[in-house]
Amino acid sequence: MLTLFQDMMHKEIEVYVNYMIAKSKKGKSHVLVLKKLFERLEKYKLRLNHTKCLFETKFEKLLRFMVSGRGIEVDHNKVKVIQSMSSSKIEKKVR
Repeated sequence: MLTLFQDMMHKEIEVYVNYMIAKSKKGKSHVLVLKKLFERLEKYKLRLNHTKCLFETKFEKLLRFMVSGRGIEVDHNKVKVIQSMSSSKIEKKVR
């Protein structure tokens, strides 16, 4: 994935193992990003799982991250769990 989408990575798309997120700041440019992404997928004969495809998502939990118009953020529920742990438990898990 890194080789095939190197020029788009971290600018127009994010790739996490077998998940891809196309991103843009404005709606019109997003269509161009999707067109470029689909052309690249077609060129290398890659397919998407249509049951996992989401379009025009304003806010969604994806791969333990919160994806919204503001960008990709951590899931605050996961942060609360870590913050509530005692320091001794955290040290044991890090080692």
